[in-house]
Amino acid sequence: MEVRELSVPDAFEFTPLQHPDDRGVFLEWFKADALETVIGHRLSLEQANISVSRRGAVRGIHFADVPPSQAKYVTCVRGEILDVVVDIRVGSPTFGQWDAVHLDDRDFRAVYLAEGLGHAFMALTDHATVVYLCSSGYAPAREHGVNPLDPALGIAWPTGIEPLLSPKDAAAPSLADAERQGLLPSFEACVAFGAQLANGRKQTAP
Repeated sequence: MEVRELSVPDAFEFTPLQHPDDRGVFLEWFKADALETVIGHRLSLEQANISVSRRGAVRGIHFADVPPSQAKYVTCVRGEILDVVVDIRVGSPTFGQWDAVHLDDRDFRAVYLAEGLGHAFMALTDHATVVYLCSSGYAPAREHGVNPLDPALGIAWPTGIEPLLSPKDAAAPSLADAERQGLLPSFEACVAFGAQLANGRKQTAP
């Protein structure tokens, strides 16, 4: 499995080795040891999600309070998406920066993003089916969003596709407004939580 660190720290792209034959193809899209090697601890799997989206659908930018937030390991098993990771950690050297990876049902790449990072994607095909492994369960009271069309972020969504947002995502604040409202995690808290995970401790929400 090939691993590439994204320009947003604590986010990685994984490209599995494929084994095709006359029956089809086999691959290992998730390997716990490969992930542990780059992030320094095991992924605590608490929830697995599937979303199916029409072409143009944008989901995100989503994130959760730290701790425990929600690390994600994301792949696309049908169709194609543009997967985006955003550094929303206040005080991070790369605060406000983003990186993107095309995920599809040909290369079966995956993206890992650590706790405290923002996540979004756009479906580039109909019936785009995305699978997420999550380090913690969904907790509505701790979930937040940043508008994915925030011009200050300047995410380069594909041209020629009309973005389709949920009412909640469309009403989400800009990154600057989310910071003013105190919604964003701090880089310091994320680093401290990451150190706890590396030491084998998982802190839950107070």
